[in-house]
Amino acid sequence: MGGPLVSTPTVVNHGVRDGSELALTFDACSTPEHGKCDEAVVRILEETRTPATIFLGGKWVNDQVWDTRILASNPYIEFGNHTYSHPHLTGLTDDQVRSELLRAQKVIARVVGTSPTLFRPPYGEYNERVVRIASQLGLTTVEYDLASGDPDPKITRDALVRYVVSRARPGSIIVMHINGRGWHTAEALPEIIARLRDKGYTFVTVSELIRQKKIASVFTSHALKMMPSRSAVPPGIFRRAAKGRKPPTGYAIVFRTSLFLQKRSPTASAPIASA
Repeated sequence: MGGPLVSTPTVVNHGVRDGSELALTFDACSTPEHGKCDEAVVRILEETRTPATIFLGGKWVNDQVWDTRILASNPYIEFGNHTYSHPHLTGLTDDQVRSELLRAQKVIARVVGTSPTLFRPPYGEYNERVVRIASQLGLTTVEYDLASGDPDPKITRDALVRYVVSRARPGSIIVMHINGRGWHTAEALPEIIARLRDKGYTFVTVSELIRQKKIASVFTSHALKMMPSRSAVPPGIFRRAAKGRKPPTGYAIVFRTSLFLQKRSPTASAPIASA
């Protein structure tokens, strides 16, 4: 007999791919060249009522207390932990990694009033050890599948819009910057938001994206165990539905479940936060 199954901490790179939701995220950290809050981005998010997840650096919060509190007053915004001093975590000891995360948690909680449950490693650098330590502190590690490229001074506003809009997929987690590191972020953001909405996408926070991924995984796992086999359903039911005719009451859920499972692999019940 084997021992009990141990849950392995995982990294969230995107949400479910068969929906219409995606997440807009921003990194806010203090660097030698940048660190001020991009007030234009803040205003755009508020005016367009766009949900967003902002990963706050602890030092940035200490330096930008007023701006952080303005962000916290926006009900469409949630916060994540982006460490205290924005170091290369994989080169630190366990205690140093833990200290970076806990210092940021303490500062954010003091200024905002709540502690984040999400964490994004600086520079996108992480390993199993960093993810495990974050998990032990109650933090889910969040990466992204669409880097906007806004820190590149050579990327124009129009190029930024085209790139993000063309590369976005259902479940995408888009990363941009709100600390002045994005050269044309504020200029491009209104059109990015408008064009993605025109394409049928809905913006949600990363927490909501993760929640939907959990629901989809649980539903798929349950359906695989409980759904009757196709042979148990009268064959005419599937023929009627395939022709656009509504299945009789009692069989509608079976048909919808069948279509859902055709789009998803049985491995969807694997760790819910994996990419």
